Amino acid sequence: MNGKRLVIAALLLALAQIGFLSWNIAGRAAILRNGKEVLLKVEPVDPRDLLRGDYVRLGYEIRNVPVKLLDNAPSGAFVTEEGPVFVRLGKDDDGFWRARSATLGHLSAEAAPPGQVDIRGEIDGGWSLGPDASFSVRYDIDRFYVPEGEGRDIETDMRERSFGILAAVASDGTPQIKALMDGDRKLYEEPLY
Repeated sequence: MNGKRLVIAALLLALAQIGFLSWNIAGRAAILRNGKEVLLKVEPVDPRDLLRGDYVRLGYEIRNVPVKLLDNAPSGAFVTEEGPVFVRLGKDDDGFWRARSATLGHLSAEAAPPGQVDIRGEIDGGWSLGPDASFSVRYDIDRFYVPEGEGRDIETDMRERSFGILAAVASDGTPQIKALMDGDRKLYEEPLY
């Protein structure tokens, strides 16, 4: 009788783990498949992870958001608090998407108009809220792994010409990288699964 309970408990634990992993993979795949595509301009940072191999570490032009773009800047506050921020992006003539406005703490009640999308990021506390200040946003899409031995070459190329990432953004603002772009050419595309 005790052996049966142990087997059932082990099976339930295994099913829970498989379910959790499947839920994470399916969620990411749903964003890549159904999310709104945006092209973000990137800047090189560092291309190597000793445990996982070559990657391109990405910094984004949209990481620095001017305070004047905040729709809901806290009155009387001089610095930001830590938490989520939603940055509304719009497409420019060069094809890259750039910040149009931002909302601290929650997704704007107004849906993004056609041709715009809200992307979710995180902000650290302590940034100045002065009228000419800006704050830095992390979007959790800062690494793209590439085949072994190609990270340094890509980093060098990024310093010479324009690179970007094609990202998919879910309706809740969650971004996922779809592809690393060298101008109009896809260098590497992220598989759905």
